Amino acid sequence: MSDQKSLIHLPLEAVHEEAGARFGAFAGWRMPLTYPAGVMKEHQHTREEAGLFDISHMRIFEVKGAGAVDFLNRACPLDAAALETGQSKYTLLLNDRAGIIDDLIVTRLGADRFYIVANAGNAQKDEAQFKSIAKDFDVTFEKVERVLLALQGPAAEDVLVNAGLDLSDLTFMTAVEPRENWFAARSGYTGEDGFEIALPADEAQRFVSSILADERAMWIGLAARDSLRLEAGLCLHGQDLDEGTDPVSAALLWAIPKSVREDSNFVGAEAFRRIRAEGAKEKRVGLKPDSRQPVRSGAPLMDEDGNSIGRVTSGGFGPSVGHPVSMGYVAKPLAEIGNKVFAEVRGNRIPMEIVSPIFSPHRYRKG
Repeated sequence: MSDQKSLIHLPLEAVHEEAGARFGAFAGWRMPLTYPAGVMKEHQHTREEAGLFDISHMRIFEVKGAGAVDFLNRACPLDAAALETGQSKYTLLLNDRAGIIDDLIVTRLGADRFYIVANAGNAQKDEAQFKSIAKDFDVTFEKVERVLLALQGPAAEDVLVNAGLDLSDLTFMTAVEPRENWFAARSGYTGEDGFEIALPADEAQRFVSSILADERAMWIGLAARDSLRLEAGLCLHGQDLDEGTDPVSAALLWAIPKSVREDSNFVGAEAFRRIRAEGAKEKRVGLKPDSRQPVRSGAPLMDEDGNSIGRVTSGGFGPSVGHPVSMGYVAKPLAEIGNKVFAEVRGNRIPMEIVSPIFSPHRYRKG
């Protein structure tokens, strides 16, 4: 069991305790896992109304300076110059072998100024990698300390308007700075329309109270956040992605602009192009168990002859779709939709069908 005293505490921890949160350790933080409503209700509420998440464990970095575009183009497989002010882009931080150190959201906030939102578990490694690269460019690279909230679900826009923050002009993957030291993007990690809002800690409690005054909004913990993102086919770094996986195997080529794939000099470019030329040996896929038994991370995958052909990296029950859902990697020749594979779970052989990893349709507001 993790030493609770060594964990990092959220600025709004007392608010979560008052709401009856059950806490657990995640990426070095003491995080709310569930609230009294329970995981199933929290999950469904987000799909039907508006779920409020405290994701302050995630890290925000600011890059600014005349070399900011060139710096980001070197650090990530990204065309930072193509981003308009207020536009966000999902991208990756790679090592020299094209292994995925982290997945990130980069937002342009000015001609020479960007925000980067990174995963909590990789923040120190990300910061070290970025700072190492920054030495060769005319930029400053700094952490931004904010409370970071996500409001997700079909009622999110209306709830925010009632709370005094009108972000209705934003479309998916666009952002603004609505108040001094605030940052808001129409994005999220549940497959639902919604927003991520960064704001100073001393303003956060009042803002949270104004959101929760709307009966359509409620706190949602990390457990439901995980089932929501899994149903939406979104990767969790540390499970579905790591430094041993590359963008080709992970089916994340869509995150790399075509011009960047061929010509840019990002870290890992040479290995990335070699993998593309030779072809990936495995591919990330969705997996639907042919039973009511969830097949979770770590379960080995086999073909009908019992040969090892892959592994499950995420899995559980999908409350919205009404059946177990999984994600994993299989040998490339077996990755076609409709193929049958088998998972081994406590000595039992569970048949699984390879399907699209997006179990619950995305409902982003694309304008």
